[in-house]
Amino acid sequence: MAKILVTGGQGQLARCIDKLSKVYELDFSFKSSLELDITKFEALEQELNGQGYDFCINCAAYTQVDKAESNKEAANLINHLAVDLLARLCKKYKVTLIHISTDFVFSGENSLPYLEADKTNPLGVYGKSKLDGECRIQQNLAQFFIIRTSWLYSEFGNNFLKSMLQYGREREALSVVYDQVGTPTYAMDLAGLILKIIISESKSYGVYHYSNEGVASWYDFAFAIFKMANMDCDLNPIRSEEYPTAAKRPSFSVLDKSRVKKIFQIKIPHWQQSLSEAIRNSSVK
Repeated sequence: MAKILVTGGQGQLARCIDKLSKVYELDFSFKSSLELDITKFEALEQELNGQGYDFCINCAAYTQVDKAESNKEAANLINHLAVDLLARLCKKYKVTLIHISTDFVFSGENSLPYLEADKTNPLGVYGKSKLDGECRIQQNLAQFFIIRTSWLYSEFGNNFLKSMLQYGREREALSVVYDQVGTPTYAMDLAGLILKIIISESKSYGVYHYSNEGVASWYDFAFAIFKMANMDCDLNPIRSEEYPTAAKRPSFSVLDKSRVKKIFQIKIPHWQQSLSEAIRNSSVK
């Protein structure tokens, strides 16, 4: 039975992994940031030394995109320097690292979905810190899976879906940008891929892209949420310049998923199909 450490154990992705893992014969140890601070070498060393972990799924991350612009040190510490520590210790103790990264490593200048080998050029501190973490893994490790994903949401934690459901209950109207295009990703689907990687015992290490199928703007995403949740909220499409933020977002960050579908023989649901499931799960959670 594979033994697996999950960092960031209280985050939405970790909670989805925990929910799905019940049907697998796998031994999981979920560690919250309070239980395991990945920025501390001694804590990581103590956790990995002699525990016999086969995999480490790193769900820990600094994900506050706008706050990262004024809190660069914190973002760099968690997304870059801590990942470097984790990669070096995974190498020392022969643990396969599964690390979650982001579409924000790209600038958004493409007009076609991004391939894993496409040039990276993050626009802000968050994306730069995540890219630096990726680089450290590739420098230190041979046995790793880096999974770049986008617009992650679920019935757990704080995310766009949860915010829209709250706004839909509280507000009569809302403005959402329509000129940032990507793909929403249901964290439960991403969790399913991660479990698939583990049970497949694949040696096809490297960088992978994963999101749900299809393309949407944030306006499209919000519109679908209100429609599926039967919420009467007047939704107004606006340009990004009308809603200024501290961090610049990529205008186009659709990910090409050909590699992950081929290697792991998976069929990925369309984002609207998965959104409908997430909203049903939110209503019964």
